[in-house]
Amino acid sequence: YTINTTAGDFRIPSETVETREMEKLSALLEESVRDEYSARDFLARARRELTLAQPATERMLKDLFETMTGLHKKKRDGIWARLIKNAFAPIFVSRFDFVVGNPPWINWESLSQEYREATRRLWVDYGLFSLKGHAARLGGGKKDLSMLFTYAAADHYLKPSGKLGFVITQTVFQTKGAGAGFRRFRLGDGDHLSVVNADDMSNFQPFEGATNRTAVFVLQRGRSTKYPVPYTLWKKKPNASIRLDDTLDDAIKATTRANLFAQPVDSGDLSSPWLTLGKAAGKALRKMIGAAAYEAHSGACTWLNAAFWVSIHEHRPDGLIVVSNLNDVGKWDVQPVTAPVEIDLLYPLLRGRDIGRWTAKPSAYLILTQDPEKRVGLDEGHMRQRLPKTYAFLKHFEQDLRKRSGYKKFFNPKTDPFYTIYNVGTYTLAPYKVGWAREDARLRASVFGEANVSGKMKPIVPDQTAQFISFEDEAEAYFVCALLNSSPATLVPLAYTTDITTHILEIISIPSYDPSNPTHMQLSLLSRRAHASTNLPIELVEIEHEIDEAAAELWGLTSAELTEIKRSLEELG
Repeated sequence: YTINTTAGDFRIPSETVETREMEKLSALLEESVRDEYSARDFLARARRELTLAQPATERMLKDLFETMTGLHKKKRDGIWARLIKNAFAPIFVSRFDFVVGNPPWINWESLSQEYREATRRLWVDYGLFSLKGHAARLGGGKKDLSMLFTYAAADHYLKPSGKLGFVITQTVFQTKGAGAGFRRFRLGDGDHLSVVNADDMSNFQPFEGATNRTAVFVLQRGRSTKYPVPYTLWKKKPNASIRLDDTLDDAIKATTRANLFAQPVDSGDLSSPWLTLGKAAGKALRKMIGAAAYEAHSGACTWLNAAFWVSIHEHRPDGLIVVSNLNDVGKWDVQPVTAPVEIDLLYPLLRGRDIGRWTAKPSAYLILTQDPEKRVGLDEGHMRQRLPKTYAFLKHFEQDLRKRSGYKKFFNPKTDPFYTIYNVGTYTLAPYKVGWAREDARLRASVFGEANVSGKMKPIVPDQTAQFISFEDEAEAYFVCALLNSSPATLVPLAYTTDITTHILEIISIPSYDPSNPTHMQLSLLSRRAHASTNLPIELVEIEHEIDEAAAELWGLTSAELTEIKRSLEELG
């Protein structure tokens, strides 16, 4: 048998496997390498402790020992003997009634290319690759090894009707796209898996020194998952602390637990992210779940913000603006440059962190080099002739800009300008937008339009950490923002996703704005008032109460259902 690893190929005698002596071999290898045996001493023990009836067995064991010794001298040993033993474990063990474990949590991007290729067939056979093409390339295909590990363990170790309990990343239940294959809960075209219950501990970190979203769940082999699934949300009490060596009783005293239920947010797609709520609130939200009449977009993506994001230093009499790049943003070290540029491509920049509930304030400026219609960088000839100062500024970063992975992946470096960026269309320069922060724990939306750049009003451009909807009509923008900030809409992503991206408009059913509809007009006016009342907390509370009531009327929610939704908002935090 041959085991392929990053340290090379390990050849294992079939005789050792067939006589079920892998456990003995693993222990002997670890001990002999650790205590610096000679090959002669190792083989002497092997002849006494293992079966070596076949001539090739001794020769192969000698080669294996010498490989391990070489790794030891390079300080690369420590796991290989156990890895070899574990590789054959499924051959020897029987199936079980109960399996318990904590699989490795490693995202797909962090796996070596060799390991991706070696396991690709397993991902496909178990049905874990749910996305193809463009969606997968844009990040929807992000997987975690714990998904594959769970399915493989259930397949190899569980008896029919056996149960598996795993500690796992909570994102497998609520990540759109990447988790869809996992939420099929079926071993390829074989046995179904029934999720019995789940415990969500993402409110705190049970593992010291690890920032992650932890969950525990139990599944049973041979049955289909029946929804809703019991789902317990654990939350740490204020000022409480939870230590790694605490007992279960200690942890229970330091936490509260809400008994919720999980079900697919899209009732027509059982692999869609889980909506986790109390039964009453979940039933109420079903009235407003559906596709919106609007499309959302991600903000401009440069792949090298330190070259495109700038601050303004001086407004020169000749109309040029002296700027400095924000060379300390992002992961790359970029040279600081201060130089004059034309105003033409300079726009107010809105980051996700600049957006709050009813408020949005740009914190920097962006050199927007993209042609929004052609969706590629502006022609270099045009830049040199019409915008020479801006072109000269960008030339300082040409070498770094050509190295950008996204630029090389989505564009042609031989023909497309080196300053080409991504996610810029005509919608980016719309006069009005409603935006929210992609990575906010809670949906907080705001209307924004234009801002002053050296005496000229220009559209505010969101960056990729902001998501937004574009509008030509201001009243319509305020209407949509009112609905997004209402309690029912705020609860939806809080209950089903860990990342508030553009997909929320596939779930929150926002109708097209109708200026002849009194409720639509009321929501638009209330939203405008809310934006003007952010410094008047008492007045804002009353306005938001009116927005909730108008939104409930629009979605057909009763007063009791709206009350239950607000209670769930407090419960989920």
